[in-house]
Parts: sequence; C-alpha cells; structure tokens
Amino acid sequence: MSKKFKRQGWWRLKRLGDSWRKPRGIDSRMRLKMKGKPPVVSIGYRTPRSRRNLHPSGLSEVLVHNLRELERVDPSKQAVRIASTVGRRLRSQILKVAEEKGIKVLNPGVGHEA
Repeated sequence: MSKKFKRQGWWRLKRLGDSWRKPRGIDSRMRLKMKGKPPVVSIGYRTPRSRRNLHPSGLSEVLVHNLRELERVDPSKQAVRIASTVGRRLRSQILKVAEEKGIKVLNPGVGHEA
C-alpha cells in the first residue's frame, strides 16, 4: 500500500522525505487544492469508525507481555503483538501457545511463520 498523502516537492529534493507536511506557502498550488496537484489531508478522507484502530487484517491488536495476557485474547476478534521487552525463551512459549489456540501473532520474529 503506497501512501496517499505525500509532502509537497518530495520528488524534487533528495533531502526531503515523503512524510506528510502541511503546505504553507503563499503561492502554493497544493495548499490551494488546484487540479492536477497532490491531495491535501482533509476530514473527508477519514476512515469509517468501524474500521478505525484495526490492523489491516481486520483484527484489533493486543500487546502481550506474558502468557497470562495471552489467555484473555479472543482469536476471532483480536491479534497479538509480542512486546519488545519479551526475551527469546518467553517469546517461543507465547508463539507455541498462540499456535495451539489459533491466535494470529503479528510479529513472530525470524524463522517463524506469521
């Protein structure tokens, strides 16, 4: 998925990133929303309320630090993201239990299937 909204002039200068910045120039055609210019962020582009804060898979994300937190996850509505502070041993245990329960893990790590 490519970004819909990109910074004005991102293609001109290598030092400019493409992350969104509001165009503020006096004569900016992009700010004036002229035809043929890139789109400007506005309220009409907002995601429907039912799909907000969801993973692209349609599941809501739950941050898991231990096996107790994994017990409370509903596999039909939620997906798991393992916290960055979890070590290798506990991560492998969480992955094993999640696979048994059919819970989707969003960041399984190297050498594991998503």
